[in-house]
Formats: sequence, C-alpha cells, structure tokens
Amino acid sequence: MNIKQIRNATLVVEYANKKFLIDPMLGEKGAYPPFPNSPRQDKNNPLVSLPTSVDQIVGGIDAVIVTHLHLDHFDDAAKRILPKDIKMFVQNEEDAKEVKIAGFQNVEVLQEDTVFEGIQLVKTKGEHGRGEMVKIAGLVCGIVFKHSSEKTLYVAGDTVWYDGVQEVINMHKPEIIVVNGGDNQFFEGGSLVMGKEDIYEVYKAAPNAKIISVHMEAVNHWSLSRDELKSFINEKGVSSHVLVPDDGELYKF
Repeated sequence: MNIKQIRNATLVVEYANKKFLIDPMLGEKGAYPPFPNSPRQDKNNPLVSLPTSVDQIVGGIDAVIVTHLHLDHFDDAAKRILPKDIKMFVQNEEDAKEVKIAGFQNVEVLQEDTVFEGIQLVKTKGEHGRGEMVKIAGLVCGIVFKHSSEKTLYVAGDTVWYDGVQEVINMHKPEIIVVNGGDNQFFEGGSLVMGKEDIYEVYKAAPNAKIISVHMEAVNHWSLSRDELKSFINEKGVSSHVLVPDDGELYKF
C-alpha cells in the first residue's frame, strides 16, 4: 500500500490496486475563517497550502471516504471539485443525506462488513473528545482496510485514545495505523483528537505497528506541533514506530 499525507486529515491511500481519497479538505490556504473560541483567531483556515495540485490529488481516485462532515474533513472546495458520480462512503444516513444534497449520487453508508472492489472496509467508532465534548463534536468514524494482498490498515479518524480504539486494535491487529494527532482544542473542553500521550498509548497497544500521525499544523486550533511530537517520541525511544509526515510525504508498506 501507499499512503500519502496531503494536508490535515486528507490522505490518498492506494490499497489493493484501488485509490482512496480520505477526508478531502481541498480549499486554498486561508479560504475559511478560523474555528471560533480557539487559538490563532488572526489566521484563516487552512493555515497552509496544498502540497500539490488538486488535479494530482483527485486524479485516478476510485472512492472517497468521509469520516464526518466537519469543514476540515469535507469542505466546500471538495464538494465543488469532486466528480458528482464518484463513489462516496460516509458514516451514517444523516451524513449520506447531506452529501447527496451536495450533489453526490453514488453514496454508501459504511458498515462493519462493507466490501468495495474486493477490499473489506470496516467502520470503526471514535470519540471526538472527552466528556461533554463528545456530544458537542458529534459522531465520527474510522476505517479498517483489509485485503489478502495487503497489510491491515486502521485509519482512526478524529478520535482521542479511549477503550474503543483499544478494541479495534485488539480485534483487527492492524499493522499500519493512521492517527489524527494535532491535539486540536478549543479554549474549553480539552483535546478533540489525539495528543502525544494518546499516540503513545496507541504504540503501547500495537507495539509492532507503524503509526502515522497526521492532522497537524493545518487548522487554527492545533496545539501539538510536529517538532514537539518528534521530540516526545525520541524521548520515549519509539521514533522508529511513530512516523510524523510532512504534507506531501509518501509512505510505502
């Protein structure tokens, strides 16, 4: 498989000869206002440009997976740019309705036993924060990819570390795990996605897996930088297990 970090949570995953675009945020740098009640109110989102052209990102895509409909995972530019007949996978009927309203015609709700072109796609749960923030942030999902010719891949989505992530790891034993690791926060409510200690918990749960931390330094409410995470994993002695890609970086497994 090939995993290319685009920007924020946007990934291009080539898996069993099919190409998936995950959580497309395709707008130009500064296209949207900052998320409120959070740092960097003087910075519009996204904070950085795409590392390559939109045409290169969306060219040859077989399917799109949208883990939830927050702007930094499915933005106005993605709604405008993506072909309306492309295969779209979403987490539930509510999201499917919204995606169809945006004009997409080939929308399917992920299940725990979805199969696309011979690839098993397993919808997994997530918690987009802790305590009251889970209700405020709303429902999210992750995905496990399985195929006989590939290693098992777990894209955790917008979730903190909690027992549900442990259960996915125990059940599916993924060899590659992508986590959203920017420790994004509002001024109140705590972490919305994984911080460095959460990522270390993922490592302890799956010490033989390669862990890729994305969703970093791209929208205004991030709080964990790439450099800080790299320093932390070096101190813990797990830098060979936890990868921190730059935008545009490609991994092959």
